[in-house]
Amino acid sequence: MQAYGVRDVERLLRLSRGTLNALVKAGFVTPTRGSRNAWQFSFQDLIVLRTAQALVDAQVPQRRITKSLRELRRNLPASMPLSGLSISAVGDRVVVRQGKQQWQAESGQYLLAFDGDPVRGSLGVVEGSEGFFEKALALEATNPKAAIAAYAEAIRAEPERVDAHINLGRLLHETRRLAEAERVYVDGIETCGPDSLLLFNLAVLLDDRGRKTSAIEVYEAALRVDPSLADAHYNVSLIYEALGKPRDAIRHMAQYRKLVG
Repeated sequence: MQAYGVRDVERLLRLSRGTLNALVKAGFVTPTRGSRNAWQFSFQDLIVLRTAQALVDAQVPQRRITKSLRELRRNLPASMPLSGLSISAVGDRVVVRQGKQQWQAESGQYLLAFDGDPVRGSLGVVEGSEGFFEKALALEATNPKAAIAAYAEAIRAEPERVDAHINLGRLLHETRRLAEAERVYVDGIETCGPDSLLLFNLAVLLDDRGRKTSAIEVYEAALRVDPSLADAHYNVSLIYEALGKPRDAIRHMAQYRKLVG
């Protein structure tokens, strides 16, 4: 079974280190220890962590979250089922969907499945996006090409899904499909707004393509959105140094060192 490190969790789920530490401390997941005593998370842990964060953001009481996620963790399959598994927060409940079935994580009670939204009179677009996203997440390590296709489907189902833009662009970058990755990031920023991680990833890509001046502009844009993005300070500092701008390089390196302690 594949294990995910802390940086993998931060990248895939867009959780800050502080949020991740809090979720582990609260007992939502119990990671194992890998080399150098570093935390190692399973695919199950990733699903539970993402759901926990959604419930925290929805201001669901921690006791309710803990009970729901304990039952979810106990019954969660070891790997993604072929029919697809989607887990989401609905109000103050955790709802699990597998194929056409859906049930409450806390009680195990099955809920009626439906393909449309009776309130909006439209198809369940978010559910479709979630299924494609989870499929892509499961395929990343073993079949990047299929994961790329699934992330693209998630974006088609929900164009404003920023995490799908981030993961799709990263996979395209890693497989050296650089022009496609850039289009995904630019489209994501235009559709979803100035997300700091989208901007950061685009800046890394531009730097890799030798467009250092453009990379600086995008790194600075990312830092305007999130001044605590330590890696952006570090990377842009190196570019400033390479371009013979020591004052800017020192300023950003000082910020990086301050942020990482």
